[in-house]
Amino acid sequence: MTLKELNFFYKLCENSQVTQVANELGISQSAISLAIKSLENSLNEQLFDRVGKKLILNEKGRLFKEKTLFHYLSLIDASHIFEENKLAGNIKIAASKTISNYIMPNIYFDFLSRYKDVKLDISTINSTNIVEKILKSELDIGLIEVDVENSNLIKEKLANDELIVVTSDFNYFKKAFIDSIDKRWILREKGSGTREIFINYIGEISKELDIFMELQEFEEIKTIVLGNKNCVTALSKVAVKKELEEKKLFQIELKNIKLSREFYLIYHKDKTKNLLFNTFKEFIKSRFNENHLL
Repeated sequence: MTLKELNFFYKLCENSQVTQVANELGISQSAISLAIKSLENSLNEQLFDRVGKKLILNEKGRLFKEKTLFHYLSLIDASHIFEENKLAGNIKIAASKTISNYIMPNIYFDFLSRYKDVKLDISTINSTNIVEKILKSELDIGLIEVDVENSNLIKEKLANDELIVVTSDFNYFKKAFIDSIDKRWILREKGSGTREIFINYIGEISKELDIFMELQEFEEIKTIVLGNKNCVTALSKVAVKKELEEKKLFQIELKNIKLSREFYLIYHKDKTKNLLFNTFKEFIKSRFNENHLL
């Protein structure tokens, strides 16, 4: 059955005169008769008694109306949702942990405050998993910390970022070659953008480091480094901004390398770019610009 057939049915429930209903809808009487016959055939029941030129609702028709009218009206309301508000919808987004924990919370809040008919399905996972989910079309938008090349992905640069090496040991060298840092390294888990960038930059030197622990959460890493002067870590400058300002952590400037990277917004090349998608994407990009992250 179709919404058009149901529309004719409910019109005839209120007015049994087929001629008058046809004139109201601006169609022929035969078009209404064919539509009602099609509806009855799909139900394998007659809904009207044919009395002259009238279609009189019978006992089956009254039951059908009682059971279906509410659902029909709900469907009609649903069909008008996007006519009233093109920005209504549910966006699935995932961000890597640096971006999710230290940059996105206020952006999410401000967007939802501005567009009240939008829902955000938010995940925080590492960059590798985000790329996989985008390729499977399980996410609308991903925010990652690594550069990735794939013909099925569209990526847009959001910002430059810097990884820095920090310690809670105030008396330690303020500048050092990375392979001369004689402390235990506390790093992010494999698959994270932070770790991947760090290991790729230092190359073979990574084999000489004392990698003591690998953890998923920034706060766990910072807790260990804050409480143990014999430990160091490499994290985004964004993630340790507060601790640096409060002089609880101290940067060790690397003499032989600078750990720079970019943040990217990614989506599938076949993603439908409707008004909601484009508005949210541009909102994120504008906020990165406003925060001087570029």
